[in-house]
Amino acid sequence: MGGMTDAKTVIWSVKNGVGHLTLNRPEAANAIDLPLARAYAAAVEQAVRADIGAIVLSSTGKQYCAGGDINAFAASDGQLDGLIRELLDLLNPAVAQLAALPLPIISAVHAPVGGAGIALALCADIVLAAPPMKLRGGYSALGLSPDIGASYFLAHRAGPARAKYILMSNHAIPAEECRRWGLVDEIHPPEALQSVATELAARLAAGATGALGGIKRLCEDALNRDLRTHLEHERRALLHCARAADSREGIAAFRQKRPPRFRDPRID
Repeated sequence: MGGMTDAKTVIWSVKNGVGHLTLNRPEAANAIDLPLARAYAAAVEQAVRADIGAIVLSSTGKQYCAGGDINAFAASDGQLDGLIRELLDLLNPAVAQLAALPLPIISAVHAPVGGAGIALALCADIVLAAPPMKLRGGYSALGLSPDIGASYFLAHRAGPARAKYILMSNHAIPAEECRRWGLVDEIHPPEALQSVATELAARLAAGATGALGGIKRLCEDALNRDLRTHLEHERRALLHCARAADSREGIAAFRQKRPPRFRDPRID
């Protein structure tokens, strides 16, 4: 077991090569205030330094994350812009660092999510959900616009038109509709969601991490390049993999009809 952060608002732990980042402010619907933002940024710093092969994002309680803490906003005494600036100075770099890690990130969204919580859930490469999950924008009802990547991840997963609909209408989008729109990849029963996410993360963590990192970068950049440029990036990534020991092991395992034993399975 790896290190663990202060469990008051965010838990970070490592087991069997998988990092677990868990929001843990259930009494406040995991709403984001300054202490949670600081703990989240600290947990991401640990994730960046950790020797892991995958990460699972989750939360405790009856809501995944309600977004920004409205009570904290109301108590800002006319200095909401200052509070939001402080929150963003912590969370923007943390979300960017987390999403850019060259390893698979899986989120297990067991319950309703809204506002900035959308970004904390959808920044993952693979999003798993349970039927109680609903997604609601919430920003415009407060006279606010999106933050920490909520509009970015919604638009990249569902397209700009649906992202605008979600954020402008504030309708709650049920889990199955989220799956049809591409916001969620799989739906599992609530009692199985966390174990499915952990098992998937463990399997990916034991995989060819160089190849998985290459897949992640290529897919994320594909829509921002013309075909010829992308083909060259694919070429470089494939040649890099071909020079690595993991490719020789993968090919040998395929020929010998056995599971591959990649060089760095990251098992504690």
